[in-house]
Amino acid sequence: MNLDWSLLLTDVIWSGVAAVGFAILFNVPPRTLLGCLICGASGHFLRTFLMQFGIGIAPATLVGAGLVGVLSAYFARRYRAPSLIFAICGAIPMVPGSFAYRTMLGLIRISTAQGASGEPILIEMTTNFVNTGLILAAIALGIAFPTLWLHRRPPVV
Repeated sequence: MNLDWSLLLTDVIWSGVAAVGFAILFNVPPRTLLGCLICGASGHFLRTFLMQFGIGIAPATLVGAGLVGVLSAYFARRYRAPSLIFAICGAIPMVPGSFAYRTMLGLIRISTAQGASGEPILIEMTTNFVNTGLILAAIALGIAFPTLWLHRRPPVV
């Protein structure tokens, strides 16, 4: 397996920029920006790394979002800030914008299709819709599980 290191480096840089950009947009405290950058860059890096080994985008997103969840719990303790700051900014680069965009384009194209010509468009649109849903679910589960697991209360005896 030959890894594309230039793709991975580019991925880390732009994912970190996107995470910090959204953190600034959400007006997070400046002292938390480094944590936001690390969460966004590492989660998206792990997803892209796994996809280069042939793992599908949804399972790879689940693992990447799991890393974001673990890192957000760590940075929340380190910076004494809500973990949501780091989790949301870290997950933003993994949002499936292109799949959602293609789903909406397919919906528009289907509304103007005539007869049987709409069948391939419907199949493509449905595939993009399902991928969008699976990726969003993977992000939600990947972030929620580590956060809930690390913040569980001890059993009452």
